[in-house]
Amino acid sequence: MKALLLILFPLFSLAQDYKTIRTDWRAGWIGESGPSMPNTWQRYRKQVVLASVPQSAVARISCDSKYWLYVNGRLVVFEGQLKRGPTPNDTYFDVVELAPYLQKGVNTIAVLLWYWGKEGFCHKSSGKAGLLFELQAGNEIVVGDASWRLAPHLAYGNSQPPFPNFRLPEHNVRYDARIDNENWIIPDFNDSRWKYAESLAKAGEAPWGKLWQRPIKNWHDSGWVRYENPTPTESDGTVIRMKLPRNLTVTPIFTIDAPDGLLVDIRTDNYKGGSEFNVRTEYVTRSGVQTFETPAVMNGHEVLYSFPKGVNIRDLYYRETRFNANYVGSFASDDAFLDTLWKKSLYTMNVNLRDAIQDPDRERAQWWGDAVIILEQIFYSCDTTSQAAIRKAFSNLFEWQKPDGALFSPIPAGNWDKELPAQMLAAVGRYGLGQYIHHSADSAFVRYAYPFVKRYMDLWQTDANGLVVHRTGGWDWHDWGDRIDVPVLDNAWYYLALETQRDMARQLGYTAEATRLDQTRQRLKAAFRTAFWKNNRFVSAGYPTFADDRAQGMAVVAGLADANQWKALRPVLDTTFIAGPYLEKYILEAYFQMNDADAGLSRMKNRYRKMVESPISTLWEGWDIGSATYGGGTYNHGWSGGPLSLLSGYVAGLAPDLPGYTRFRVRPQPGSLRRIDTRTETVRGTIRTAFRRENGQTRLTVNVPPGTEATLSLPADPTQTKTLTLNGKSVWKNGRGMSSVFRGVDGGYLTVAVGPGQWTLVGQ
Repeated sequence: MKALLLILFPLFSLAQDYKTIRTDWRAGWIGESGPSMPNTWQRYRKQVVLASVPQSAVARISCDSKYWLYVNGRLVVFEGQLKRGPTPNDTYFDVVELAPYLQKGVNTIAVLLWYWGKEGFCHKSSGKAGLLFELQAGNEIVVGDASWRLAPHLAYGNSQPPFPNFRLPEHNVRYDARIDNENWIIPDFNDSRWKYAESLAKAGEAPWGKLWQRPIKNWHDSGWVRYENPTPTESDGTVIRMKLPRNLTVTPIFTIDAPDGLLVDIRTDNYKGGSEFNVRTEYVTRSGVQTFETPAVMNGHEVLYSFPKGVNIRDLYYRETRFNANYVGSFASDDAFLDTLWKKSLYTMNVNLRDAIQDPDRERAQWWGDAVIILEQIFYSCDTTSQAAIRKAFSNLFEWQKPDGALFSPIPAGNWDKELPAQMLAAVGRYGLGQYIHHSADSAFVRYAYPFVKRYMDLWQTDANGLVVHRTGGWDWHDWGDRIDVPVLDNAWYYLALETQRDMARQLGYTAEATRLDQTRQRLKAAFRTAFWKNNRFVSAGYPTFADDRAQGMAVVAGLADANQWKALRPVLDTTFIAGPYLEKYILEAYFQMNDADAGLSRMKNRYRKMVESPISTLWEGWDIGSATYGGGTYNHGWSGGPLSLLSGYVAGLAPDLPGYTRFRVRPQPGSLRRIDTRTETVRGTIRTAFRRENGQTRLTVNVPPGTEATLSLPADPTQTKTLTLNGKSVWKNGRGMSSVFRGVDGGYLTVAVGPGQWTLVGQ
């Protein structure tokens, strides 16, 4: 598509491989002059005559806040436009291929625009409703100008309370079918009574700013789908609960036969997700048969329709729209609990991906504690095009950096600007930006990101001993719950962030900078052990004697604890359970980093048992639904999905050794599992692994994509294993290597190095 755009639109833009800011617009912004009222709905129409249908007809479209596009009466885009903005001043635009919808002769373009006119934790309002439209169809160019017709859509209006909580820019939807029943999207609709649109600004001008091409694909759209349970034929006045196959993001639909003036309410069982109202729909009937699909996006397990008694129900449907990725990754084992946990992590990630990596209900906002954990799940479960969501997330984080260098989230933000220092360190550290670089090998992004990272890291200071000085920021938050050992966590997160900054500096050739950062890390590590290692655990001065499980886990994963200390720490982690699901991910990872899979899987099952056994298909913000400790707690919280990447990356054992999987390892930690099968799409190709323990053999099968190499490590006791074969040929026997591919015995593993191909390693 990008190459096509370069042909169709001569490029006069600032472009890189992760962002495109277009400046070559012929169209301008159109709409109504004067102030725009919040929750405004507008309709736009234009008729275009084409001598023939071109092979390609690419439209570029932008608005504040969302649009629906119809061509010749057919729906082309359902809910176009990303929430504003790529920077505090700029706006995204969509690229849409219209050729399949065009015809020779007269073509009708119709756009429904919804202007929110209020801000939230995920949207920066421009303050003005407007549409930008440009189409090149062969030699014909169609632009937004004063020849377009414009009319308000009066059927849409303001609902009764309660309203969405202040974190959301969206309004409830209210539609009064009695007011406006014009079928205005069809070609032969007479729009002569509509006024002409007014020219508001040139493309690139305020209040919409520069125009960034949408960096993620338009939504995956299921079309209309029937519910899991049968549709009743008549309402008895009670709530009708229609079941979705799992927690999904949907827009509900109905066809009913009703008298004039009845009020219909539509919401989901998750309307008060996380203790705060999100969005719902009110519909006022007209007399007769009528079909309506709400544009209000909502998520949950059930859609709740409230029809007055006696309404005849013809049909109920829903449309699922979601982030447009293929979920090609998989994990399957002989343990149904772990398989269910992996899938629930995937389902949770699914509803947490949309305009951003975000909470789907209470806030729809990109908190970086969640985003860091979700981005690793993306690598193990999605196709590689989904990595655009990660780039967008980081681009938003960096482009909203404050003048003093502080980073903050959630962004894009209209009514929030508080730095959460611990989450910001997580974002720029090993598990955030470092994870992205390691899986993607995106060197262009390293060059782009480093100045932002350096400016932020320069805000942090160390004391005379080399420990980090606590930074409160706008919200001094590390995890839900109490008994948090903040000094230990601060130093672990800072150490991880220094690691990524150092690695980026090395890659960019900033040798002196990398050396300085490494020395800072070494000094911190020594000071950390001196200051915090007491009574066989890491504890800061004044902290209660028992220890914070979060602090112990973070010390291990950061590399501030060694294997000898792990022997003392493991009993602490086996018996201490005060972390929330956010930092639990890193505690569990500590077990696997120390090759203690049985204990790690035992803790994982203990902690996640309620979530796995629950009928709820997604994972929760806290360990209990509705817990006051977690602010009410959502039941689809991204940070709880950490087990997905732990099961794929450690239990199945697949991880890149070099950035971009040019060299990777498969080193399973199966514990008591006897079967593990995985599939992961990487930037170098799809990798499948199969692990088996059966009939006195331990077997590992892996495909190594072209252009890569791998180290395959078979978990096997070398004192009990007599032979090791690779594709049927002996490579190790009775304690001796028999081939140059054999790399040795390491902590209960027999390891070989291989190039591209299909390899089966068997020990017996």
